[in-house]
Amino acid sequence: MTEIWPWLALAGLGAFHGLNPAMGWLFAVALGMHRQSRAVMFQALPAIALGHALSIVSIAGLILLTGVMISQRVVLFGASLLLIAWAFHHYLFGHRRRVRIGLQTGLAGLLLWSFLMATAHGAGLMVLPALMPLCLSAPPLREITAQGSVLAVLAAVGLHSGVMLAVTGLIAVSIYDWIGLGILRKAWINVDVIWTIALAAMGIALLASVVLGN
Repeated sequence: MTEIWPWLALAGLGAFHGLNPAMGWLFAVALGMHRQSRAVMFQALPAIALGHALSIVSIAGLILLTGVMISQRVVLFGASLLLIAWAFHHYLFGHRRRVRIGLQTGLAGLLLWSFLMATAHGAGLMVLPALMPLCLSAPPLREITAQGSVLAVLAAVGLHSGVMLAVTGLIAVSIYDWIGLGILRKAWINVDVIWTIALAAMGIALLASVVLGN
């Protein structure tokens, strides 16, 4: 279980990120409806998933580099505090700072929008507790930069982004083809609150693991 739980966590977080309208499905549906094209909606999904993946990879790369240079325990402790701080920041200011890209944007604009949204929402930070065992499982520089370790991280990001893309696509198709955006007026859930709680919970769990020495 110690070897499989990071993969299960990454898949679960991918599904959670896919459920969040701010991560892409709402934009994809709105773009498709604006251009009156189902194909445009489908074309938007890979660009959104790729931007999300690049945001996650940038965080993983930073952790790999930091873990090489300083103590892993310090990295874990710092990451836990950063998660908790980002949760407070998102709660206080997240709703005021939106990445604004219009419905006339192309696929490159969508990719950039997705990257910025995932980064601003702390999506990369949220997956840190699951990425840490994969990034920092081996202390020496020789092992942490080995091809196997890098491939494991890339596979983890691929799994996370693949699940996120599948859930995002499923929701987007359901809304576009059958449900319609009108349901958002009747059954809207404040995902920002759930997102903030998840960020804080991840930080607290990671901090507890450091303090308890696990």
